[in-house]
Amino acid sequence: MSDRTERLAQLEAEIVGCFACPRLVAWRELVAREKRASFADDTYWGRPIPGFGDPDARVHILGLAPAAHGANRTGRIFTGDRSGDFLFASLHRTGFANQPTSVHADDGLALRDAWITAAVRCAPPANKPTPVERDTCLPYAARELALLGDVRVIVCLGAFAWDAALRLLALVPGVAVPRPRPRFGHGVVLDVPSAPMLVGCFHPSQQNTFTGKLTPPMIDEVFLLARDLAGLPPVELP
Repeated sequence: MSDRTERLAQLEAEIVGCFACPRLVAWRELVAREKRASFADDTYWGRPIPGFGDPDARVHILGLAPAAHGANRTGRIFTGDRSGDFLFASLHRTGFANQPTSVHADDGLALRDAWITAAVRCAPPANKPTPVERDTCLPYAARELALLGDVRVIVCLGAFAWDAALRLLALVPGVAVPRPRPRFGHGVVLDVPSAPMLVGCFHPSQQNTFTGKLTPPMIDEVFLLARDLAGLPPVELP
């Protein structure tokens, strides 16, 4: 195990053992006990969700928070729900994942050149963390980004992740985030000196994918752009 991998594992253990936000702790555990009827036989994870992927990643993918019956159930970010199905299918098509599906933590999925995480690590009620919960959790992402070391691009899935990424960069020594803060938009690229570039992408929520606000070609275009900006070899879509 490399030193980077070992340190990431240590951070993962710290994240998984976090009880800092009482409201989130109560909600994640309540959901894990009561469950959704279709997952009644599943053993829910019911804890904070660590990051997942390639420790040598050049592309960092940042989401909002775990889904109550997705990652909060499976223990892997963006796994076990429709948003994750849409996301990982694109990551497979664009050369970042070895398979197009993410079903559970032991399904053989591996990421190449990508690391995926969330700004808030516990499933929040109504999918809306409070500002205090957001700020309490953000230092985990800052430490994670520092440990990854090779990240050149952060793909922000939605406006909340875009805002979180700007707050994250503001914690990096020597980085000056522009003011007023640049607005989120799909396909928007922000190049901040001495920091990874940010790329905006509509969140792969059912609301966006079912209405056509985010389509497979649109999300594929974002990840192909991220590959190019990160200096990764190009891939041809299937």
